[in-house]
Amino acid sequence: MSTHIRKGDTVMVMAGDDKGKTGEVLRVDSRNHKVLVQGINRVFRHLKRSKQHPQGGRIQKELPIDSCKVLPVDPTNQKPTRVRFRIGSDGLKERVAVKSGAVLGVVKKKSE
Repeated sequence: MSTHIRKGDTVMVMAGDDKGKTGEVLRVDSRNHKVLVQGINRVFRHLKRSKQHPQGGRIQKELPIDSCKVLPVDPTNQKPTRVRFRIGSDGLKERVAVKSGAVLGVVKKKSE
């Protein structure tokens, strides 16, 4: 099954604390329906003193969020859009923005 979000897409968060923010997708976990977006859902990891971290401290990192909470950004008007799939005239399966009809990327190449 094809997913509406792919690695490298620019997405906008539609729900949660980071609602309205945009970022690039770094990783997609299709099994758990999660995506890791750059700069979104940042949390602090508190570290105890150790040999690797002699002073301890806090590290800020991103955690994955549900893929249903993000939408791809339409390249023509920079607004979030839903995605449809269509088979192009050359036999390639494409992701298409619903609002403008712009092609977001090729999903599957033609098997020969």
